[in-house]
Order: sequence, then structure tokens, then C-alpha cells
Amino acid sequence: MVAEAANVSRAAVSRAFNPNASLKPEKRQRILKIAQELNYTPDMAARALVTRRSHLVGVIVPAVCSPWESQEIDALTTALQDKGFATLLFKTRADRAMDARLLTYMKGFNLDSIVAFAENVKPDTLARYLDRAVPIYLSYPREDGELPPPFRESKAHFDRVEVLQRDGIEKAVALVQGYGGKRFAYLAGDTNTLANAERSQTFVEILQSRGLGGPVIIPGDFTYETAFAATIDLFRYGSDVDAIFAANDVSAFGAIDALRHELGLRVPEDVKVVGFDDIDQSAWRSYNLTTVKVDLSERVATIIRLILRRLDDPAAPAMSETIRTRLVVRGTVG
Repeated sequence: MVAEAANVSRAAVSRAFNPNASLKPEKRQRILKIAQELNYTPDMAARALVTRRSHLVGVIVPAVCSPWESQEIDALTTALQDKGFATLLFKTRADRAMDARLLTYMKGFNLDSIVAFAENVKPDTLARYLDRAVPIYLSYPREDGELPPPFRESKAHFDRVEVLQRDGIEKAVALVQGYGGKRFAYLAGDTNTLANAERSQTFVEILQSRGLGGPVIIPGDFTYETAFAATIDLFRYGSDVDAIFAANDVSAFGAIDALRHELGLRVPEDVKVVGFDDIDQSAWRSYNLTTVKVDLSERVATIIRLILRRLDDPAAPAMSETIRTRLVVRGTVG
């Protein structure tokens, strides 16, 4: 119907609805205009049977409402839609794992790719439930290049984005030390996550290399409420800590509010605070947080590249790309 009205082939109509397909812009525009006039939309299920591509990307997340996850999901969904993909969101249990019923349900969508932001859903587990999709994981490798245990021990095929944390953390410690910080605390994230484990160990190694000794560990779980309460517990009974490095920005906010509003301490004069992530709220004037930045646009662009590379070459060996952190200096250190 559309092909006849536009005087083109059916293949041209199909390419017009695929943003990645080669077609002259004026021809694509004419076909889409006619399709709209005829109230035509392509049958995606039928197309998937022919092309073996569903144009669906699954995203596994441990949470959807926290600032970092919500901002990343928003950016990734937008980027995927710009490339002609739809996003299916799957949420893990509280322990960051997924039950077999949900994994079986996920398999039924014939996903082109899947992005796993929860390393507890291991590659070997996904391999049992996915058909052709090769999962992409976020990895936080050590400087020696060794993969963390969940990935090092895997026998399944997977791709990864490697986030090197050391650059930003090292600059943060140097900045704090330069402003007189001597006694550091690490405000931890969820101890069951790879991000927290690698972040805390890297922080400890950097302190030791600069002759600063080990940090005081403040228990946390990446949430504001836990960070707020734990910071009060640390200082209320006396502490010589004069610098807090938080595992994420939300925890840093909790620490700052506890210091200022409950403990009567000044930031940065009495206690210096550094966060991690650089979420949008970090630049708010009420926090003006110095933080180690994971560039969200770079991270999303890297994920998209891996998806497209894998679809172009399904049998290729494991693929990886690396991004680095950097320090964003604002007002909570000096």
C-alpha cells in the first residue's frame, strides 16, 4: 500500500522505518509522510522474523528511582530510541539477583542486546536464558587489568564497559590533602556491589601510597538516610576525621546535611566532603559538591557502540571499551 503510493519497493519502505538503514533523506521523508497519511505502521514482529532483529534492548537494573540510575536509564533510553531501538526494563530483587521466572519471561522477547547494571545477575546465568543476545556489563577493573571475580570466573560470552576509577579518586585525595585533610573516612556504598568493593579498595590503596594510613569506614548502602544516620553516629561520640570520601553523591548529601544541620560542623572548614558520580543534583547550590565524575554521556555512548558492534559481528570475541573518571571541583573541599 505505502510502496505503491510512494512508487517505491517494499524494501525501501522497510528501510525508511529503520533509522540505521541507508536511504536518501528526501526519499525517507516522502515515504514516512505517505505512511502517516495512510495510517501505516510496520509490523515489528513480522520484521523480526525476517531480519532476526527485534530492535529491543533489555536493561537490567537494581533500582529505578535513585538519582544515578534514573538519570542513566533516561539517557540510555533516549540514545537507544535515536538508534531505532525500544527499551525493556527489568528490575532485580533486593539482593540484585533475578528469579528464573523473570529470566524465562525475558527470553521470550528475542532481545537484540541486554545491558546488565547488576553484576549479581552473572553472565553464566544470562547465557542459559538468552538466545543470540550477548550481554554488556559495567566492570570496575583494577589498574593491573585483572577482571573482578564475577567476570573472571565466567565461562559465558559477554562484552563490557570498563570504568577506571583511580584517576578521579587519586585527584580527589590529592586535593583534600592539599587543603589540609589528614584523617579520611570512607562512607561506603552497598557492600554487595562490585562498584563499592573496587572503589573502596582503590581509595585505601591511594591513601596508603600517600602516607595517609587507612580510612575510618562509615557503613552505608548508597542511600541518603543511611549516610545521614551513620555520619551522626561517627561524630556524635567524637572523631578526628576531617575528610569524608563518599561512595556516591547521594551518600555525600546525607553526610553534608548531618554535619551541617545535626552536628553543627562546617563544610569544608571543619570536614571536607567528596562524592562520586556527579549526578545533576551535585551542582545544586545547597550542596555544590566536589565529586569524582563518571561522564554519563560518554558511558551511554560507549554502551551504544558496543551494542552496534556486536550486532554487526555476532561471532566476534569479547568486546570491551574503557572510560576514565575525573575530578569535578566545587565547594565542599576548599
